[in-house]
Amino acid sequence: MKNLVLAFFLLININAFAQKPCEIATNVTDSLGTYKALKQAVIYERHTESNIDIFFALCSNNGVLGIETQILQQSNDFIKANCFDSSSRIFLQLNNGKIVTLIYAGEDTCGAYVHTEEKGNNRVTTGLFVFSKENYEDLKVSPVTFMRVKFATETIDYPFKTELVSELDKNTYQPENYFIDYLKCIEN
Repeated sequence: MKNLVLAFFLLININAFAQKPCEIATNVTDSLGTYKALKQAVIYERHTESNIDIFFALCSNNGVLGIETQILQQSNDFIKANCFDSSSRIFLQLNNGKIVTLIYAGEDTCGAYVHTEEKGNNRVTTGLFVFSKENYEDLKVSPVTFMRVKFATETIDYPFKTELVSELDKNTYQPENYFIDYLKCIEN
């Protein structure tokens, strides 16, 4: 009986601490090098009169680690453009008090604006932000509690949740532990 109880608790602990599976969306090796990207994950949602959804997809381009970031805004009113340029940054506040800075690595963009009858006004802004080799080690062990995005003309803060049930796809995400769970998937 003791062995049965011990096996039960051991099984529970193994499941509780099991690593998240790596869901690779793109894995390409060709004459230009290698590119690997994970499936997008919802990092932030705010659904009120104007909706904001932020998605991350960790990626590695020839060993340079980054985040493909997509910001989706929806509203019946006019949506102001928040642009990415060479001065744009993402600042991640960690639970241990440290801040990790990611640098925008793309062309200047203000996103794509689309109007539809059923969804109203929509703006999708996509950008690639990269880590320096030294600044992401703390992300492997400390949850992210807060994100600040520096756009070309303003800075906006986004608090992270421990658990988020997405209104878009009804899946459950853990934004605070996104890097702890998935950085291992693209480092190789």
